[in-house]
Amino acid sequence: MSKRPDSNLEFARKRWGRLPRSERDMLQELCTKHGLCLAAGHLLYLDNRWYITHAGLIHIAFKEGCSGIRVSPLERFCKPEMDIWAFEATAYRGTQCKGFSGFGDATPDNVSTSVRGAEMRIAETRAVNRALRKAYGIGLCSMEEIGSPSAPLEPNAQAKRRPRPAVVTGNCNGNGHHLRDRLLVLIRQHKLDGVLVKAYAADFCGVKELREASREQVQDFINHLSEYVANDRDGLLCQLNSYALKQESAA
Repeated sequence: MSKRPDSNLEFARKRWGRLPRSERDMLQELCTKHGLCLAAGHLLYLDNRWYITHAGLIHIAFKEGCSGIRVSPLERFCKPEMDIWAFEATAYRGTQCKGFSGFGDATPDNVSTSVRGAEMRIAETRAVNRALRKAYGIGLCSMEEIGSPSAPLEPNAQAKRRPRPAVVTGNCNGNGHHLRDRLLVLIRQHKLDGVLVKAYAADFCGVKELREASREQVQDFINHLSEYVANDRDGLLCQLNSYALKQESAA
């Protein structure tokens, strides 16, 4: 059962502090109308705006009795040898519904470097999200539709750029809040072991401890973890369990 609107407001306050009145009103309206739950990861608040997640859209579709979703590749826009994919998805609100269509694409240029090779799955998810947003009148952009935050740096520019430490636990400010919050939501939403996720993150970023990683490295890890758990949760659990075995061997 979804949390009551006041419970969602309390959850939001604990995670993101006191929000502007307009954002609180929007949260209440979304949760009341669609039965969304922040603790389940249906919504995220990043960079001063709300985003709905794939989990949130699937929740709405199930709640409203969606009769099906058809997805097919747009072959004329797909170039598998270049990892370029485009899909069309059509969501049906009921058996008599003519359908609401949405399109999604993914290329190595608009996905995080940590999920390169998963462009086909990302494109499909983006198409489904857009179709569901149209079908149920969701004006919020979905998290999965967000592309790569910036183009790759040239080698010389990358060498000159000094990475800033990203703090995921403890006190932090600036974008550190958003990184920590996204990671915590993923851990809670998918019932992952936070200690093992932290160990995996440090290994993924190539550092001894996660606090030594740059913000960009942590961002890439979060994107990677999100895609991994969405597409192969069992594989991720095996990956995390390998760190538990390492810790036992070291003890």
